[in-house]
Order: sequence, then C-alpha cells, then structure tokens
Amino acid sequence: MTETMLAARMHHVGEPMTLDRVPLPEPGPHDVRVTVRACNIVPNLANILKNWTTWFPQNPLPALPAIFGLDPAGIVDAVGADVHGFAPGDRVYVNPGRHCGDCLACRRGEHINCTSYAFSGYFGFTASAPRMLDRYPYGGLAEHMIAPQYSLVKLPDNVSFEQAARFGYLGTGYAALRKARVGTDTTVLINGISGTLGLGVALFALAMGATTILGTGRDRDLLTRVEALSPNRIRTFSTLDGAIDTWVRQTIEGGVDVYIDALGPGAPHEPFQQGMKSLRRGGRAVNIGATAGEVPIEVHHIMDQQLQLLGSCWFTAGEGQDMAAMAAAGLVDLSIFEHITYPLAKVNDAINGVASRHGGFSNFIITPDEK
Repeated sequence: MTETMLAARMHHVGEPMTLDRVPLPEPGPHDVRVTVRACNIVPNLANILKNWTTWFPQNPLPALPAIFGLDPAGIVDAVGADVHGFAPGDRVYVNPGRHCGDCLACRRGEHINCTSYAFSGYFGFTASAPRMLDRYPYGGLAEHMIAPQYSLVKLPDNVSFEQAARFGYLGTGYAALRKARVGTDTTVLINGISGTLGLGVALFALAMGATTILGTGRDRDLLTRVEALSPNRIRTFSTLDGAIDTWVRQTIEGGVDVYIDALGPGAPHEPFQQGMKSLRRGGRAVNIGATAGEVPIEVHHIMDQQLQLLGSCWFTAGEGQDMAAMAAAGLVDLSIFEHITYPLAKVNDAINGVASRHGGFSNFIITPDEK
C-alpha cells in the first residue's frame, strides 16, 4: 500500500486551500526528503493566490492542485543515493529556489539567473519555469517534501525551526546588502524598515557593521520599536511627517551610501523616487520590495552622480548558510520575532490572519506536526 501524507492544496485560483491526503514523495538520487516542522506564511500570500494570474500572467503558478509553502524548515528523514553532505536527522532550511543546471547561466554558476528559475511552492519567473515546478511540486504546506540537496541550509542548534522559516525574507535582505557592499563604512536607508522585508534588512545591516541605518515607515509605534533594536545606530522617520529625501539630507550631509527599497507592489511611487534622491554621489540603490509599474527616474542624474540601481531577487543557499553562521555566532538576533503558529488544518485562517500582524515583528508559521 502506498504511504501517504497530509498536504494543504489549492485546487482553483482564488479558492481556499483544502487538506488532502497525497502520496508520500520519494527522493531522487540527488534529493532529500524533509519532515516539515515549520513553514512561513508570506504576508502577501492571500493576494498572490487570488490575483497572481491577473497581476503577473507571465510568471507561471505550479500546476493545480498545488502544494504551496515558500519557506519550509524541518528534519531530513531520507536521502537519495548520491546525497553525501546531508543525512537523516539533520536540521535544515529549504531554499525554494530551483534551477535547471543546464542553461548558460547555470553553467556559469549564476543559478538565480537560470532561464527556468522557479520558487518551489510558489511560482516561476519564466515561460520555461514549469519544468522546475513540475520536477519539485512540493511546497512546505505539507507533512513532508522533497528538495534537491543544493537547496539546503544546515541549521545551528540556536536557530529554531520557526526562526529558520523566516530565512526567505531575511535572505532577500541579506543578498541585497551584499550586492550593495554594505560594511562598517556604509550608511544605509531602508524604505519600509518596520515591514517583513525591511526589518530583516535592518537586522543584517547591523550584523554587517553598518554604523548608521535610517529607516522609514508610517506607523510611528512600530518605528519606535525598530529604533529600540539599536538606539545608537538606527534612526527612523514616519513618511506621514514629510519627504524622505529632505529628512535624509538633514540627517546625513550629502546623503546615504546605500538605499534599500523594501516596499511592496501596492506602494506609491513617491517613496521609491525620494529614496533615489537620498543617495550621495556614487551611491547604490537595490530594489527588493517589488514596487510595481513604470516609475519615472531621472537617468541623467543617475549618470552624472554615478549612481547604481539594482534589482535583487532572493538569495542562494550559500548565502543562507552565511546567515545561519551569523546567527550561530550571535551576530544577528532572531529572537525579536513573535511566532504565531497554526496547524496545517488551519492554513486558511493563517493566510487571512496575516493582515493583523505587528509589522515585521510578527512571524506567521504553519507547523504541520501540530494537531
């Protein structure tokens, strides 16, 4: 008799997920099977499930019915014949990024630029991404999943599964900071610092040695809470009180070295534009929040002032291992997150409950082993 497991699946776009019993997956030669202990609920997941095919039809969803779940963490319980670096019992985070291995970008080692790059348990980025979604159709909203060994991050004992399930948003911020070459000589502006993405950027900017971190948001209480993480290094400003670039230039003569935009697709364009105006000569901007639409940019100013504007999408498993090492050494404090957990059977409640979160401090988690 075929072994089975429980999984939350979406059968039709926009409809609630259902709890189904499906065959227990078997790992291929280079794969592992993971018993999922925690899976993060992406704050925008409700909108994604309802509107993705309308908003971003060029980015394919997995074939329905589909097991979603972008950020899983758990315990390896089985390995393929050609897996050597991981063994049953290992505590791991599973990076959802999947690459083909045969395109030019993959052969150059630029796996995130793979022409078939996809997020297992979420969506793909190109027309050929379904080949990866079909190969790895298991997201984290299930009792078990399979994943390629290249996607795994070994977790230190002081990082809980709930904390590790936040690695996706943390890693997005960390990768952006690396691209921007943030260090002890760098001043940083984070638009949306109190949100799920922005708070992670702040934590790793602190860990990477940035001595001055400016952050914007709307909720003054949340901003005060962020500032309290490091009162000597973080300064915040509510966008309800005026223009971002005016405040930045009043605070730091000449502007900031690095600007990270962590605002979401529904944000107006003005904060993004004001962030660009906050850069000093030679400054670097990285967009990770998915501000959408055609944003007017003064390209002549970018040229004259030698500015850089980069897009950064996700992070590698190697960068995830860096993050785990930083957490193990106490360089980054993951204890600030408030974990709100739900069993797998209440996944729809969790998806809808995210709207009541306390900014980036709330961490909504599905725990499949919880009944």
